Amino acid sequence: MQTAAPDLIGLAAQTLGMLLFFVLFLLVWRQSGIVSFGSWSLAWLLQAMALVFVWFYFSSGQTAWLTPYSFLEYSYALSLAAAARMENLGASKIWNKSLRALVGYPVFLAIAYGLGLQHRFETFHALHSLVLAAIYLYGASRLHGSAGGGARWFRYALTAMSAASLWHAAVFYSVYRQDGPLIWPGYLRYYNLYDLALQTVLAFSAMAMWIENQRYRILSLGAELDRVRSETLKDLDRDRLTGLRNQAALEKSLESMEGFSGVVAVCDMDNFKSINDRFGHLVGDEILRNVGHLLRASIRQEDEAFRWGGDEFVILFHNQSRAVATTRMRALRDRLGSFQVRGFGVMPISFSWGTSEVQGGSLRKAVDDADREMYANKRQQAPADPSSRMGRAETLSKPGPQD
Repeated sequence: MQTAAPDLIGLAAQTLGMLLFFVLFLLVWRQSGIVSFGSWSLAWLLQAMALVFVWFYFSSGQTAWLTPYSFLEYSYALSLAAAARMENLGASKIWNKSLRALVGYPVFLAIAYGLGLQHRFETFHALHSLVLAAIYLYGASRLHGSAGGGARWFRYALTAMSAASLWHAAVFYSVYRQDGPLIWPGYLRYYNLYDLALQTVLAFSAMAMWIENQRYRILSLGAELDRVRSETLKDLDRDRLTGLRNQAALEKSLESMEGFSGVVAVCDMDNFKSINDRFGHLVGDEILRNVGHLLRASIRQEDEAFRWGGDEFVILFHNQSRAVATTRMRALRDRLGSFQVRGFGVMPISFSWGTSEVQGGSLRKAVDDADREMYANKRQQAPADPSSRMGRAETLSKPGPQD
């Protein structure tokens, strides 16, 4: 009994559509780097080749054409299964498993022959549609929870294709089981066009996923550039030797910080020049480096410490009382009293400091007042040294290296 052929125009349209999807997914894979799209691209190519053998089958009526058709459809199903798992398990591992799974093709044929499904196209296609329905549904489940509209539409399209494949399997089996003349239902004669419509939605969803992937990469690149820019700005305002903020950063704070409330402390190490002269500048640098670390560890996160000049430092205690700031400075002095230098053992470091408390006033004036008090305290602790630096009444610019 002859089986009516399906709509050959629809078959040709679907074949051309598969070739178009092959090129489209290949492009998306190359541009986005989403490895599963490479497997989808191969699947569309295999499907297009399979449809060519379907054409030969209906043109000649010889069932021998179903053998290469079934092999290509089997490979198509493996490619879809690989695409569903590739993002999580990796491309090379999945491809190795898929190639090994080709060994199962004879088993697939044995099942088809055992069930008597080798005689006609519709009987074989009923089994194949069941396999595709399971694979489409599996692929949709792997995308569950994926962010982005493209991924959601891709999942919806796969779910719809799974449902359509189940319906195809039922109709094909019904055609196989019917008594009397074998006539395909009108719907089934054009099922290629219906499949093409769903596959077109799938292709557009893939394009949307590609666009979203590109957008995500651009946003990630922008965030990385912002981070690098922020780190670069921090480095410009950081003293490389001590790790504290440098004189340029202090000047910016003096210019921009209006209505400072808290305590300003200015401290200067005593007789630091003699340490350099006696032990060398490398030892002096190590002392300054460790003093910088000690200052950072001795203040709160909201406070700020600056290296103002060679051995002079400024600390801003935000929203802090003068009594508390003085206590912190004394604790810092005590810790420096037991200071150790590698290779030299304990080397007590003394320093003088001055403080100035202000509530919503000028930060520049507070720094100048603390600086004057610091030098007044220094003169009380040791005889006046003609080479010592004097307080700056007119300017806050400090000489000295910015390491």
